[in-house]
Amino acid sequence: MPLALLALAVSAFGIGTTEFVMMGLLPNVADDLGTSVPTAGYLVSAYAIGVVLGAPLLTAIGSRVPRKRMLLLLMALFTIGNLASAFAPDFGWLLAGRLLAGLPHGAFFGVGAVVAARLVPDGRQARAVATMFLGLTVANIVGVPAATLLGQHLGWRATFVVVSVIGLGAMAALARLVPQMPVDSHQGLGREMKAMGNRQVLLGLLTAVLGFAGVFAVYSYLSAMTTEAMGFGESSVTLVLALFGIGMTLGALAAGPLTDRALRPTLYGSLAALAVVLVVFPFTVHVQWAALVMVVLLGGIGFMTTTPLQMLVMNKAKDAPTLASASNHSAFNLANAGGAWLGGVAIAAGWGWTSPALVGAALAVVGLAVAATAGLLDRTPEVSRVVAGGSSAHNKQEAEVR
Repeated sequence: MPLALLALAVSAFGIGTTEFVMMGLLPNVADDLGTSVPTAGYLVSAYAIGVVLGAPLLTAIGSRVPRKRMLLLLMALFTIGNLASAFAPDFGWLLAGRLLAGLPHGAFFGVGAVVAARLVPDGRQARAVATMFLGLTVANIVGVPAATLLGQHLGWRATFVVVSVIGLGAMAALARLVPQMPVDSHQGLGREMKAMGNRQVLLGLLTAVLGFAGVFAVYSYLSAMTTEAMGFGESSVTLVLALFGIGMTLGALAAGPLTDRALRPTLYGSLAALAVVLVVFPFTVHVQWAALVMVVLLGGIGFMTTTPLQMLVMNKAKDAPTLASASNHSAFNLANAGGAWLGGVAIAAGWGWTSPALVGAALAVVGLAVAATAGLLDRTPEVSRVVAGGSSAHNKQEAEVR
């Protein structure tokens, strides 16, 4: 494994920690800043809005910036956003800090996925991308629980100081380990925008919004389900969230080689399995050991959808994959917001704490239908060229898309 992938994974670990840790710190932040927990919840939304806006915007602005320099600039912006959050004097400034920290998220993973694909030989691209995403999944096992405990004992500001330190360490690793990757003169914003108009890219992004929303319909309320439906005490919430993170990690490990072998079948299979798990989940939730198994399965199968979706939009964008790759993370965050909203509507309607799982199953089925439609409409040859920078004569890599 190239050491540069380790630098990308460390960066992903920091990003994943700051993205999800706020969910566990909302009561502490609300109490310290004199606001309510529901109002403090806007801090989660602010980060997601930053991702949705920043992914296409920053990628477009940096379309002619060499990729290593772009990664460093994005991680610097991430670090500044977390420092601003740590020293925010009031709720408004903290809201702005969270928005700022979210802006580079999608662009970093978009550029990072293209860089990861270039670091390895043909046939191992998906595994390289999945390795970078391992940092994101490990953050849910180690980073988020540890940062939450730190914030609860030393104050929430300490959490963002530590995340800022991780950001600085990630910048050092990127500077030391990632090779220079200049942008070709033929590449630029116009080419990236043209690639975004590809019907298969748009259908891939729509699949991400709908299919992955099924995961977040449940994950957003997993803490409440742990105590209200599974019968565990509040002290077990961290364990359940960690089990979900373990599932995510296992899913990422499996998704890489499977996607390299057969991209579309991996996508179809993971979405279909996700729908099944979500349908079964409400019927097992009252048996504690079975509920814990289902949490691991939900994290694993849910995250197995991310690598094939990432590779699909990169492959279909052909020789201008960066903007499509970054926009995929905007799609995932729209899935986050949409899934959480629809799951909340189901609970508010009195359908029960496990009703978001059935809502999520319906979303996964719709996502599978979109993915299957895209596959039927795909009339291109069995392989698509993926150019992740460099000269077109030497750096075109063939990636199986069916």
